[in-house]
Amino acid sequence: MTGYCPLNMTKQSHLWKVCLASLLLANPKSSNLRIQEGLEELNEVGGLTAVALGWYMAKRGTLVAARYVEAKLGKPSLVRETSRLTPLELIKHPVRSRTKLFKKEEDPLKGIILSPGLESQLRDLAIKTKNTKRNNGFFQNVLFYGPPGAGKTLFAKSLAHHSSLDYAILTGGDVAPMGRDGVSAMHKVFDWAESSRKGLLLFIDEADAFLRKRAKAQISEDLRATLNAFLYRTGEQSRKFMLIIASNQPEDFDWAINDRLDQVIEFTLPGMIERERILLQYFSEFIAIPATSGSKKQRLKLVDFDWVKKCAEIAKKTEGLSGRELSKLVLGWQASAYATVDGLLTSEIIDYNTAKMMEQHSRKMAWLDKEQLDVRERAVEVI
Repeated sequence: MTGYCPLNMTKQSHLWKVCLASLLLANPKSSNLRIQEGLEELNEVGGLTAVALGWYMAKRGTLVAARYVEAKLGKPSLVRETSRLTPLELIKHPVRSRTKLFKKEEDPLKGIILSPGLESQLRDLAIKTKNTKRNNGFFQNVLFYGPPGAGKTLFAKSLAHHSSLDYAILTGGDVAPMGRDGVSAMHKVFDWAESSRKGLLLFIDEADAFLRKRAKAQISEDLRATLNAFLYRTGEQSRKFMLIIASNQPEDFDWAINDRLDQVIEFTLPGMIERERILLQYFSEFIAIPATSGSKKQRLKLVDFDWVKKCAEIAKKTEGLSGRELSKLVLGWQASAYATVDGLLTSEIIDYNTAKMMEQHSRKMAWLDKEQLDVRERAVEVI
């Protein structure tokens, strides 16, 4: 047993005792004879204390190592969703992880229907981002702004995949409730982003929830400190991560945020042509394909009517709806068909559900107008 520790250690030294105890603990599969020999040697030099110390060192070392790995590789608490694989995921789901790693690149706008002008801007951004990654350049900081459901998050994910980057999604609403922990949580997000070997697209949704003007009295000291931490970490562009922030109210941003943005892209609501294309896409995916699949378990059926013409008709009636709302509209048609005795989707069901959706949309817009009016009135009172 003594040959396992350095020769310059004497059996009377405390260092030799600790070394021998650690070796015994680290090799539980050793033969009983060798363990007995080691214990006898320890006993000869009063080494029972060394056993306890060796056990303590092994335990503490494991905890320190675990914390180090968690800090470097673990997903930060602020990250809601990410495509970045951790070693634990690779072990638990090897097949699924392999599929993610070797997934082929696709058109960044595949399945995303937007206006021609916006589509052109996003294709240009996709080309620049991909070439920046390929040439190890500095990534741009970009703002996506526009109404909810316009495709901001969907495109950000697609852009990351197209550019061979991982993505991580945060939401600004999660930052404010963290209070004093917000600063350390923010630093952890950026430390984690910079540790990515593949590169990371960091997408912050509803960013106006915590990137507000510091001059406003309503902002708390904790949130102000978190905002300062964010500004500190984004003062220079990075080769490791690309920052995209999304907002419905970019006018509320602190001016220092605007100074850090390299490109601003507005996501608008779909026009009539785009609405027709979106309706046709979702009708095919959620209704036409399932209804014609021939599966015995599928009870959805279509009455004989021209659904292409029907989608064009509905597109004219749904002005103001976002892509997300149009998706929910078509899913509502499907649910109503499932609720019938025979599972039939008729033109009348489509018309009824569309009328209800537009009624609800009008009510929501009235609530939003009232909320914005209240905000403006409070701002005047503060001034």
